[in-house]
Amino acid sequence: MTITAIVGANWGDEGKGKMTDVLSAESSYVVRYQGGSNAGHTIINNYGKFALHMLPSGVFYPNVMNVIGPGVALDVDAFTREREELLERGVPEPCLCVSDRAQIVLPVHRLLDELEEERLGARSFGSTKRGIAPFYMDKYAKLGIQVSDLYDKERLLLRLKQSLEAKNVLLENLYGREPIQPEDLLAELLEQAEKLRPFVCDTTTMLHKAYVNGESILLEGQLGALRDPDHGIYPYSTSSSTLAGFAPVGAGIPPYAISKVMAVVKSYSSCVGTGPFVSELDGTEADELRRLGGDAGEFGATTGRPRRVGWFDVVATRYGCMIQGATEVALTNLDVLGYLDTIPVCIGYELQDGTVTADFPVSAKIDKAKPILQHFKGWKCDISKARSFDELPIAAQQYVAFIESAIDVQIKYVSVGPRREQLIGI
Repeated sequence: MTITAIVGANWGDEGKGKMTDVLSAESSYVVRYQGGSNAGHTIINNYGKFALHMLPSGVFYPNVMNVIGPGVALDVDAFTREREELLERGVPEPCLCVSDRAQIVLPVHRLLDELEEERLGARSFGSTKRGIAPFYMDKYAKLGIQVSDLYDKERLLLRLKQSLEAKNVLLENLYGREPIQPEDLLAELLEQAEKLRPFVCDTTTMLHKAYVNGESILLEGQLGALRDPDHGIYPYSTSSSTLAGFAPVGAGIPPYAISKVMAVVKSYSSCVGTGPFVSELDGTEADELRRLGGDAGEFGATTGRPRRVGWFDVVATRYGCMIQGATEVALTNLDVLGYLDTIPVCIGYELQDGTVTADFPVSAKIDKAKPILQHFKGWKCDISKARSFDELPIAAQQYVAFIESAIDVQIKYVSVGPRREQLIGI
């Protein structure tokens, strides 16, 4: 009996989708427990290359039940579109189940997200404009629409009226837009309800039974520890907790049920979006690392934006593993670094006042921090065909050993390419 949470230790984009895809082969359930369509997991398999934004990463295995938990911001259009794309590309019909307690991302959420980013201009937070912040504002203001509300027309209309009262004031007086009437959204939501109906169920009871029966469950996190609104680089964070500690809440399982927390860590640093990034590169160094990074380079699966890239950051990664409660680490993209004669690693920060720290600071202190670098010998060869740790060059083995020692968590897997089989167990 294992319940494993797979989470990111950094800014997101660490390769969680691949690890979930690989471990799904031995799982009965894969559960999305937070976030929405604002981040993507890239998966490469025999069917091709896929960027999943809403569906769990176990959808390529017909025997796996893929669950959208109650903590997820459900974008019904994205859910439907991704499922249809899978079928069109020859993927067998996935087993999907959506919690009747999950809440819906409304068109007005996406509109408000876009309008606010436009209003902020240069002061914006780099939103994906998928409606996530307005969605969670509604959720915690008790104005959200649950999936179960879609099947009670009178209740749904009442909930829409309550939700739109304040939003229309903003639309008219802050953004200069026409108000939205509840009836304008009702027909679209009722249509979505019918598309969603075959997949709706009580996922909480289902997962509790699975846990009691000793079935294997994977809990799939979105983004990474540094995007957490409480412990990350606030305000450049997402709007839901990205930590494994939230997984039992967002999935609906007992808090003591999780036996493993796998933190996924990239062999260098990358992120999409704004906010402090101490080891960040620019110019030709960044361009080269970005171009070589992964199967199609370092570009966001959701936005298509070029990812910001930098050297491996011990300070940020050790902190991320700590707050995730990582019991093990999967180190990804090691093959990408094979072009370097020497590999810099950020081992500490020099703060604005001259203080040197190995602890991850609060956002107010990190903005102007400078990286302290230590250099390691590169291996200058292609390692993508290695299938055991002993097959890696000595320099690559030493790099992995240093990272494991520096972050103080055992590295259990090393990924040397984007495909399932390009994974070394240690």
